[in-house]
Amino acid sequence: MLELRKAGDRGYADHGWLRSFHSFSFADYHDPKHMGFGALRVINEDRIRPGTGFATHGHRDMEIISYVLEGALAHKDNMGNGSTIVPGDVQRMSAGKGVQHSEFNHAADAITHFLQIWIEPSVLGIAPGYEQKHFDAASKRGRLRLVASPDGREGSVTIHQDAYLYAALLEGSERVVHSVAPGRRAYVHVARGSVSANRQALAAGDALKALGVDELTLEDGKSAEVLLFDLA
Repeated sequence: MLELRKAGDRGYADHGWLRSFHSFSFADYHDPKHMGFGALRVINEDRIRPGTGFATHGHRDMEIISYVLEGALAHKDNMGNGSTIVPGDVQRMSAGKGVQHSEFNHAADAITHFLQIWIEPSVLGIAPGYEQKHFDAASKRGRLRLVASPDGREGSVTIHQDAYLYAALLEGSERVVHSVAPGRRAYVHVARGSVSANRQALAAGDALKALGVDELTLEDGKSAEVLLFDLA
């Protein structure tokens, strides 16, 4: 079964300083048909205006991944971490038993455009943790680059869940095939550009849920940046 979720069908919130599209129910957007997909609970496409951001706030028992598409995101937390996330970076924060953090766009004239991804952990109440790694464009060009996994394989960031996140950059004749093992599911999210997934045309913000499918073929990319989640 393949189910298309068009970008325009997502939830939307405009807070002035923040514009956000919600792939799944989040905050004031609630849709019982879109509460998550397996352990994948949140994909928010956020755009933060210059000189603004998320003031210090708390999370617990969630694996939070930030994936910057444009601009920069300054992170600070009560674990003592302070960093700036730029395109190509993948940041993982395990909220565990509780963490406080803030995220800001300190630029004077540039919007920060990023994806905020939440994955429900397989264990609760753990010590919070933080990790950040860079994956350059060459490592994602024409292939699925593993950027998050439960065991940190291939230099990916480590998450506390049986979930694998891949990123790919696809253009023209570039083509990738991902095998989906029996009993697993996959979710494709187009971060930008356009691509075909199993002959289904997808544009920026579109997503495809795959259940009972042996493999996914991504091709016909046009400036495409694609995330693929392989989930239990």
